Amino acid sequence: MDTTNKLPLDMLYHWEKTKTNSRYMTQPIGDGKVVEYTWGRAVDEARRVASYLKSLNLPENSRIGLISKNCAQWIMTDWAIWLAGHISVPLYPTLNADTVNYILNHAECEVLFVGKLDDWDMMKPGVPESVRCISYPLSPPNDFETWDDIVAKYPPLEENVKRDAGELATIVYTSGSTGKPKGVMLSFGNMAFAAEGGMEVLGVGDNERMLSYLPLAHVFERTFVELASLYAGFQLYFAESLDTFVQDLQRAQPTLFLSVPRLWVKFQHGVLKKLPKKKLDRLLKIPVVNKLIKKKILKGLGLDRVKLAGSGSAPLASDVLEWYRNLGLELLEGYGMSENFAYSHMNKPGRSRIGYVGESLPGVETRISEEGEVQIKSPATMMGYYKDEEKTREAFTEDGFLKTGDKGEIDEMGRLKLTGRIKEIFKTSKGKYIAPAPIENRLMSHDAIEMVCVSGANQTQPHALVMLAEESRPKMADEAFRKEIEESFKQLIADVNKTVDPHEQLAFITVVSDEWSIENSFLTPTLKLKRNVVEDAYQAKVDNWYAQRRPVIWQ
Repeated sequence: MDTTNKLPLDMLYHWEKTKTNSRYMTQPIGDGKVVEYTWGRAVDEARRVASYLKSLNLPENSRIGLISKNCAQWIMTDWAIWLAGHISVPLYPTLNADTVNYILNHAECEVLFVGKLDDWDMMKPGVPESVRCISYPLSPPNDFETWDDIVAKYPPLEENVKRDAGELATIVYTSGSTGKPKGVMLSFGNMAFAAEGGMEVLGVGDNERMLSYLPLAHVFERTFVELASLYAGFQLYFAESLDTFVQDLQRAQPTLFLSVPRLWVKFQHGVLKKLPKKKLDRLLKIPVVNKLIKKKILKGLGLDRVKLAGSGSAPLASDVLEWYRNLGLELLEGYGMSENFAYSHMNKPGRSRIGYVGESLPGVETRISEEGEVQIKSPATMMGYYKDEEKTREAFTEDGFLKTGDKGEIDEMGRLKLTGRIKEIFKTSKGKYIAPAPIENRLMSHDAIEMVCVSGANQTQPHALVMLAEESRPKMADEAFRKEIEESFKQLIADVNKTVDPHEQLAFITVVSDEWSIENSFLTPTLKLKRNVVEDAYQAKVDNWYAQRRPVIWQ
């Protein structure tokens, strides 16, 4: 169908009418059981919850929060909030109580939908007493009003509510690697433009299948999963847990699959654990065996039906991209921000270039400033930051381009390469500037490394902090293992140092014993490294490391 100028609610009414009895969402509920939602049932439940929200007589455009892992109710809640004339405020399901409290107070949320969560007890103290809470079927134990009771008690809202393109639809609080989260204001028009453009580029139709498991509170999943399914009319499946992830994938048999670098690396490590790299490379060189091996590996990952695979939110090491391409999965990297609803750049099949995040998506203007900053303008760009005119002004140039804070360059085919963050660039004691991201990408080619942070402000040379891959961490006390890692890391330093300028050459690698996670605030909810937190954690030891003059140090 032609979706031109159709807003999200227009699409909702379209599928409600034309696909009433077609399956839309498959929700696992434990023990291998699932609940199926047709378009008719999903919209009916959203209309009933909208009736309930209307009955509360909240002021028009009230902010309503939702905190849950991905599930069918998450998406239906978003619709219900819009149908009731309000604004949705998603919260990451991994936030601590202080951040929950800050967001609910800053957005002045009147109501909070509480869903499937691993650590509700940690978050609960952050919810102000004045906030009315509603519980999803898979919520932790609580005494709130329940979704099922509301659906049973309230009649469906009958009118097809109209919301204007310029109206505020949602406030997305960016996790931010420093300071308090900022509330990115996105309109219905922003969402519609991103969803339509994304569909055009991906060439998706209503026969696709996707697994929704990256946080829906993040714009990447919201644009390319929730909104894409709403505009194309395809099927969504949800993951039950990390433990059942492979079974969830195999149930969904996705035709489109999106992930983030850390998970692509984990999938790769999982395969290499069973089939070492040298053996796999040897098998892939044998013509008869080659196809069978590729098919077996992709089937084992649940990705054998995937026709389009994407990676976003942070750069993926070129070796990892090559590895997947050798298996026949053309992993396409993309680039976007909360501030433009993840709609900015993407590699296109057959036109991708390793190390580049692709071409501007339809309707996106891109330029590089004199300082080398990537600046972007499109109808998907945010309305501004909620209650923060000063930061909104700082985010834009005088002629309306969004300042991304990323440094970049554009090749002859219009493909963008990100070369680092303007604010992440640090200066050595020799007065030379270093962009850590390109060096980190080279280090990530080592299959024992899961995460890396290159640092060294005010030192003579940079160094790298490294967290080992999950299967390697338990062996850190073993002498033989340490010796093996030290030898391979010495070689890694030598290899990397050959490819960089003299002032960028690494002095040493420190292997950290800590696990960098969301829970201990080393990572953002989208698994990006909080560089300042990592650097602060080890700052007191850095001078001593340099004084040791050893290539590999164990922390």
